Amino acid sequence: MSVLIDKNTRLLVQGITGRDGAFHTQQMVAYGTKVVAGVTPGKGGETVHGVPVFDSVAEAVEKTKANTSVIYVPAAFAADAIHEAADAGISLIVCITEGLPVRDTLGAFHKVLALRGTGNPLGKPRLIGPNCPGLITPGQAKVGILPGHIVTPGPVGVVSKSGTLTYEVVKQLTDRGLGQSTCIGIGGDPVIGTDFIDALTLFEADPKTEGIVLMGEIGGTAEEQAAEFIRRRVTKPVVAFVAGLTAPPGKRMGHAGAIIAGGKGTAAEKMAAFEAAGVPVARIPSEIPELMAELLQRRRSRKKNGKNGKNGKNGATKAKPVKHAAKAKPARRPAAKPAKKKTKPAGKAANKK
Repeated sequence: MSVLIDKNTRLLVQGITGRDGAFHTQQMVAYGTKVVAGVTPGKGGETVHGVPVFDSVAEAVEKTKANTSVIYVPAAFAADAIHEAADAGISLIVCITEGLPVRDTLGAFHKVLALRGTGNPLGKPRLIGPNCPGLITPGQAKVGILPGHIVTPGPVGVVSKSGTLTYEVVKQLTDRGLGQSTCIGIGGDPVIGTDFIDALTLFEADPKTEGIVLMGEIGGTAEEQAAEFIRRRVTKPVVAFVAGLTAPPGKRMGHAGAIIAGGKGTAAEKMAAFEAAGVPVARIPSEIPELMAELLQRRRSRKKNGKNGKNGKNGATKAKPVKHAAKAKPARRPAAKPAKKKTKPAGKAANKK
């Protein structure tokens, strides 16, 4: 039950000697992640929480066979750190750093994409972030800053733009008895390495993921594109939530990409797109666990009965559109036939005269 990371992940921490890098290295090691190396130029030969530090990613990969990197490098140098990890052959690059200029992110994005090849959504290398909380596979590995004590292994894949919203919903899923296969925070910047469609593709391909929770927010068109992708390609039940329903136009809300501009990117538009694709939309985060539990129960019942039961493309049962009651028209009665006139026999009429 895992997507992207598992117990075989060998993690390298770029910026390990900094405050955030050192703190979260300790947390990842405590969770059980195999943190095999750290990188800070000029600090090679040191150790942080028992993890050896190297001067370059290439050296660290050669000595430790690291296959995943997490970046806690300041924003001015974070894009260079992504390039360095990609050049060294790292398969999964997770950039936690926020505040990267969009132009820098674009260069790093295209570098990673060129190495993976277009039209290869499940290929390597892959970039997650920047400005994201990372990801966690419960009981196996965590890469980033997601808290480990709120997750539990299970069949629900979680993908979200928001870090803290991810924590809230994952905790509610766990309390409801719905464990997670992998939780992925993709970040809320205008340009990110892994989007909703990428994550949906990964979860759809994972045989142990039975349902997917998707949490979006205002700004951009990623949610609308995800809704169309779900309608066409996803066979597993999906529950969606869109943050920012009351956000005023023109004001950025938290993330760099969370802004309604030119009348586009509103929560209402995104919610309507999901509903049109047959995806249930929670109005508040606490509704998500019950919606997912209901969809999973339906899916399992259909499988038990030997039926595919796929309605649309997402496995959810589409509600029939409600027809507004029209005013009843009076029933039309058939036109009465004209009464036949009785004619008296000619003989009787003559007798009366």
